[in-house]
Amino acid sequence: MSVNEARSAMSRGWKPAQVYLMAGVCVVIGLALGYLFRGSASHAVPASQVAQASSQGAMTAPAQMPSLDQMKKMADKQAEPLLAKLKSDPNNSDLLNQIGTIYKATHQFTEATGYYQKAVQADPKNNLARTDLASCLYYEGDVDGALKQLQQALTYNPKDADSLFNLGMIRWKGKSDTKGAAEAWNRLLKSNPQLDPPKKAQVEKLLAQVQGQRSTN
Repeated sequence: MSVNEARSAMSRGWKPAQVYLMAGVCVVIGLALGYLFRGSASHAVPASQVAQASSQGAMTAPAQMPSLDQMKKMADKQAEPLLAKLKSDPNNSDLLNQIGTIYKATHQFTEATGYYQKAVQADPKNNLARTDLASCLYYEGDVDGALKQLQQALTYNPKDADSLFNLGMIRWKGKSDTKGAAEAWNRLLKSNPQLDPPKKAQVEKLLAQVQGQRSTN
């Protein structure tokens, strides 16, 4: 869960302790893939059911990390109304993306991957779902699969900032490819002059890091 995802989740009713605990899980996992223009959690339905589950004991203490089983139950509960809608509209790419995002936000990456795959099968140009699919594949250890999805996303939108941002991150962290990461981020900056200063500074900082590593290798 990125910072943008955390802020989006809190704005939709997630309790701060919940949000930052889940963000902490991403840190434990390793690379928390980010988004420059949107947090994927913003495409999920309101998380009031998750907050209610927490208050009823799904999370036994504010400072205790919820287990993956607890988060799975929370996700299942939140996804129920969307799954009901899906029965009558099984090829609704946006709906499939929303369900995938619920499971991704609670770190059920296998389940999330399945829904994102169905979302891009229903609409190959759904880059929101494809970028999140790449994240889930990366978290599950399929680095090559993640890179393939991001490259596919860029065939539909060569300037997509989120795809380029994550492409750089996965090349760097998943392949130790500092040259490839630098190429992705330079392309991002060149093709997206509208980046606001904080986001531009974020990319430039990462770019400086990988360039520094290249010069010492």
